[in-house]
Amino acid sequence: MEQYKEKDVLMLAIETSCDETAASVVKNGRKVLSNVIYTQIALHTQYGGVVPEIASRKHIEKINQVIEEALKQAEVTLQDITAIAVTYGPGLVGALLVGVAEAKAISFATGIPLVGVHHISGHISANYIEDEDLEPPFVCLVASGGHSHLVMVKDYGKYEIIGRTRDDAAGEAFDKVARAIGLGYPGGPKIDKISREGNPEAIPFPRARVAENEYDFSFSGLKSAVLNYLNSCRMKGESYSQADVAASFQKAVVDVLVEHSLHAVKEFGCGRFAVAGGVASNSSLREAFERECAKRNIRFYCPSPLLCTDNAAMIGAAGYYEYMKGKRSGFDLNAVPNLKL
Repeated sequence: MEQYKEKDVLMLAIETSCDETAASVVKNGRKVLSNVIYTQIALHTQYGGVVPEIASRKHIEKINQVIEEALKQAEVTLQDITAIAVTYGPGLVGALLVGVAEAKAISFATGIPLVGVHHISGHISANYIEDEDLEPPFVCLVASGGHSHLVMVKDYGKYEIIGRTRDDAAGEAFDKVARAIGLGYPGGPKIDKISREGNPEAIPFPRARVAENEYDFSFSGLKSAVLNYLNSCRMKGESYSQADVAASFQKAVVDVLVEHSLHAVKEFGCGRFAVAGGVASNSSLREAFERECAKRNIRFYCPSPLLCTDNAAMIGAAGYYEYMKGKRSGFDLNAVPNLKL
């Protein structure tokens, strides 16, 4: 068993914002001692997306087991835990409530302090786990199924949103296009995989610009362009290449994310850029950022794919910095499904 110093802060973290039941023990905000994730993907695939009621019920079934396993893998007990970090928003309200109720119950029973954590702050903080030398300030792109944010990270837990999606999030667009071309759920990994067989220049899908804010994103027009292309082919009785459609769509998303993000890095002059969220595990996006950042002499940070998708380690990292700043949550902590950053 690892020896802990008295000043070491061990965070027990809980994440249940969507369809992953996750718990983790994180030491001093950077070192992951355990990161247990029970995923419900197989359960929701048959419905073509996440069913909130089913997700909530499965969280209730699994959460105690997941927490027990996280403590076991970290070789600690609740007596060793300094504080409990839990996601309280944004996300599916029923799913969030399970994690929040569990965290409050443990805190009440043990007297361990409770820290509510913003889900997006967790995604950003995954970068601190991946690279122990990374410190604010830096620009971060958060791209997932529910969020597409371009964020100026001014300090730990201190953010300024400089760009956001006006409609569909990037991950949402991936899921909808994947469904339209017959790939099913989850869309992101399936489009990523089949795109390697396609020609990204085959179909000239649009790259949207938002006139009022050069850093904002819009993906609904791109999604509509893909659907119109598919409908046109069907009406004419023409066949189309699934791989070419996927690759061309993916390139259109990647081009916009890269262009807006690196423009922000240049304008804000911090020379450091990070990505976060489920879409950040897309191989084409990662390669494009690595290539373009290298050209511009920008330091590029990217969590490993496991830390890009929803997990509790990232919540433990974010929770640590909130705890060190003196944040404590009361037993009135509630789930906030549309919580703003």
